[in-house]
Amino acid sequence: MKHLIDPMDLSVAEVDQLLELADDIMLNREKYQEVCKHKKLATLFFEPSTRTRLSFEAAMLELGGSILGFSSADSSSASKGESVSDTVTVVSGYADIIAMRHPKEGAPYAASLHVNCPVINAGDGGHNHPTQTLTDLLTIHQEKGRLDNLTIGLCGDLKFGRTVHSLIKAMARYENIHFVMISPEELRLPDYIIKDVLEKKKIPYKEVHTIEEVIADLDILYMTRVQRERFFNEADYIRLKDTFILDEKKLADAREDLCIMHPLPRVNEISKKVDEDPRACYFKQALYGKYIRMALIMTLLGVSVDEH
Repeated sequence: MKHLIDPMDLSVAEVDQLLELADDIMLNREKYQEVCKHKKLATLFFEPSTRTRLSFEAAMLELGGSILGFSSADSSSASKGESVSDTVTVVSGYADIIAMRHPKEGAPYAASLHVNCPVINAGDGGHNHPTQTLTDLLTIHQEKGRLDNLTIGLCGDLKFGRTVHSLIKAMARYENIHFVMISPEELRLPDYIIKDVLEKKKIPYKEVHTIEEVIADLDILYMTRVQRERFFNEADYIRLKDTFILDEKKLADAREDLCIMHPLPRVNEISKKVDEDPRACYFKQALYGKYIRMALIMTLLGVSVDEH
C-alpha cells in the first residue's frame, strides 16, 4: 500500500503519470465520474483549511465517491485528548483513503503507520504539502508546457512556507532549473534546504531583497503569504507582512509569458489589480489542484476508467 507523505515519495516517472492522468481528466471529465463509486475519502483536518480540504472533497465527489471527516481539531475527539494514532486507526475502518492535515510535522507519517488504507499528507506544519506541490507542477506544466529549463522566483515567506520547500525539492529533479529567492533576511530560505537540496545538486540560485531587480529574468513568480500563525512575535509579523507586494508597477519589466502563482490564501501580497493581468495564474492554479487530487486519489486507490 502506498502513501503520499513527502513530495519525494513519488519518482519523476510517477509524477509524470499523475500529470498525464490529470490532463486526461480535464479533457474527459464525464469519463471519470463514477470511477470511485462506493469509495470513501476521509478528510481529517486538525488545522483549518479552505482550498485544500474542499478541493479534496470536490475531487472525490467528481469521481463518484463520498466523503466524511472533520475540518478542525475542535470538532474531533482530539479536543477530548484522543491521540492522532487512535483517531486514524478508527477512521481507517470507515474509509478507503485518508487526507490528513495537522499542525505538527510528521503527524501524517505517524498516522500512516497505524492504518490499513492510503494516507495523503494534506500539510504538516511548516514541513511538507505534497499535493500543493503536485498542484504547482500541474500548473507549470499546463501554463509553460514544460518542467525543465525554467527560472523560478520564490517570493515572501521562504522560511516557514512549506509550499516553497516542497516545490524546490520537486523542481530540483528537472533539468536546467534556476531559483531566485526573494525575501527579507528574517524570512530567507532555511540553510538546510540550501545545503541539502540546492548546493548538493549543484542547482544555481541567488538570494535578493526586491522583486524589481529580478522580475525581467523570471519564467515563474511564486508569491507566498507571510503567515501570522508561523510567527512567535506579533510585532515581527506586523513589521514584515507588507514587505513584498506585487503590483502592476513591479510587473512593468516582466516577460509577457510570466506565470504568476500563489498557493493561496492571499492577504495583500498581490494587488487585486494584478488579477486582471493574463499572467495571473493563481486562481487557475487552485482549480488545477482539484484535478491533480483526482488523479492522485485514483492512483492510490488503484482504480482506473478501464474497470468501469
